[in-house]
Amino acid sequence: MQAEKALERAGIACNKNNIPFDTENPTVTSGIRLGTPAATTRGFGVAQFEQVGAMIHDVLAALEHARNGDERVERAVRARVRELCSTYPVYSHAEALV
Repeated sequence: MQAEKALERAGIACNKNNIPFDTENPTVTSGIRLGTPAATTRGFGVAQFEQVGAMIHDVLAALEHARNGDERVERAVRARVRELCSTYPVYSHAEALV
């Protein structure tokens, strides 16, 4: 699936997933699943999830223009993902020492 691959290249983890009531063959996954536990563990709030949504939009919108994605957009989003995640580490240094 192009969306899954493009998001992965941009640093946003997701996986292919079936959509309820989809008329496609059950072996064909028509959707993607985006989990939130990793982001909430980092302490993301509404503003951070809005940023993530904008990043997902940028990557998927680029797929409309190029079936295999846009390397420039994916690289830019990957940098934004890194920046956001570095601001909200999985745990702080102080917590790691406890």
